[in-house]
Amino acid sequence: MGSTWNGLGDDSSSDGSKDLPRAMMDEFFVGKIDTATIPSKTTYTPPKQPHYNQDKTSEFIIKLLQFLVPLAILGVAVGIRFYTKSA
Repeated sequence: MGSTWNGLGDDSSSDGSKDLPRAMMDEFFVGKIDTATIPSKTTYTPPKQPHYNQDKTSEFIIKLLQFLVPLAILGVAVGIRFYTKSA
């Protein structure tokens, strides 16, 4: 904000183009920042993580099988097709 005010120097140009920005700055100026109300440093507190449940190994096995069984079926089908085609 200070650099904006500095840019609006008292040098008047020949076409008066600096009058409009100065008027707008005066119109929309709401005040100065009170640095006493800004905290100097905030402490970071990490978010709470849920406790890891060790009993989820059966769910992992089920998900793994849901992925591997269709791949195994596809592999067997391709193998049978390749074997019967070459014979």
